[in-house]
This record gives sequence, C-alpha cells and structure tokens, in this order.
Amino acid sequence: MMLRESSKKTGESFDLQTITDGSAAETSGIPHAQILVAFAEAVVGMDETVLKNARTRVLDELGPDALVDAAGVASNFERMVRIADATGIPLDDFVADTTVELRQDLGLDEFHSVTKAA
Repeated sequence: MMLRESSKKTGESFDLQTITDGSAAETSGIPHAQILVAFAEAVVGMDETVLKNARTRVLDELGPDALVDAAGVASNFERMVRIADATGIPLDDFVADTTVELRQDLGLDEFHSVTKAA
C-alpha cells in the first residue's frame, strides 16, 4: 500500500502486479525492480543457492547499503506477515475498505492464509 500511496504523491506510475508476478518487474517502472524482486523471492524461497546469488547480485549491482536496506525491508515484511498469520489478525476495517480493488487486482484474497481464515 505504501508504494501505491507514495506513487500518487510523487506522480510516478508503477505496475503493482510486480508484487505478485516477478516477470512484470522489467516493465514495472520501479527502479532496479528486477534485481529487488529476484532478491525478495529468494528470501522467501527455500533454495540457499538462489538466495546467495540474489544477495550477490544486489551487492554487486546496487551496493552494500542497498543490500542492507533490501534485507531489512524483506525481513520486516516477513516478520509482520508471520505475526499476523500466526495470531489470526484480520485486516482493519479501514484497510479492508480501502484495499478492496488492490486486493482484487493482485489476487491477494486467493492466498492460502486468507482463504483458510475465512
């Protein structure tokens, strides 16, 4: 939601399909999206070699500060999702109401954790 809202403020346009479809990264308009999406997918994946390669690519192409930032963002999101899933936290009414279209566009309501909780 933050990228969506910040893009409105800056007037930039991003393809949010990148969030759930890594193949859209190249045309998303998000700087370095292909590298960052590959890293994010590797972080939540199960292949240590893929993660090592993605981490090395971020480091080599974007630098150590970007690697620390990307790892921090990915870790924070993973932490928040795990806590919300583990405790069964539902979306706040405001968030549920304001993200209906976004969740439909991205197919987020189809994820196992959503359908399982319903």
